[in-house]
Amino acid sequence: MTTAFFDYPKAAAFGRVVPKSRIYEHAGAGTALRDLFVTQVDQIVWKYKLAPETTNLAATKAVSEIQVFGISLRTGKLDDDVLRAIDRAIPFPLIFELSWSGKRKAVAAFKRPSEADVTKWVVSAYFATDWAPDDAPRRPLPVALNLGGLYDALITALMPEVAAEADHISEDIQTRVARMEAIRTKTREVERIKGRLTREKQFNKRVAINAELRAARQELERLSGAAPVAATTNE
Repeated sequence: MTTAFFDYPKAAAFGRVVPKSRIYEHAGAGTALRDLFVTQVDQIVWKYKLAPETTNLAATKAVSEIQVFGISLRTGKLDDDVLRAIDRAIPFPLIFELSWSGKRKAVAAFKRPSEADVTKWVVSAYFATDWAPDDAPRRPLPVALNLGGLYDALITALMPEVAAEADHISEDIQTRVARMEAIRTKTREVERIKGRLTREKQFNKRVAINAELRAARQELERLSGAAPVAATTNE
């Protein structure tokens, strides 16, 4: 997993605490979601506002601004439902920086206006870095022609290395996100099939499961552009 902590411009610093109550109101949070905020979140800070006036990058139709939110945690766990609630409450693309116990993690979903209703947002699955020390160096912001290009680069930096493979370098961000989500789904399917294979004792059923496993692995290889995975041979 690549690092995705960037040295945001000083001009973009915002530094405003966001009350949890504001998120509750805008997200229509029920009791269970509020409990997650209480048990998992210490504080939410609106850290940076990446806009034309703070980055010298032009806005695009889909990306007029990018907000960077810092979330200090009470434990090392944060439920995706908490992030989705914040994404629903804030009508801009968001990058999250989580902090806990001297460590930090970057997280974001790809967020775009709905084609059916431009007042609503479509939010992908979340992508995240591993935990890193708080004092680890930050990278310069990616070079971009506009805020849309910058957002694409920030999201891609959170993805596995296969996101940037040469065979897929011409993908637009929406296609890349869809491929990463498909890789996740197929990876889970491969693990489920492997679990069934481990539990199955009958020879003929193991043969059938092995065939299913090979097909799933081949599809995973196609999606990721990875080298072929060796076939299981204990049929």
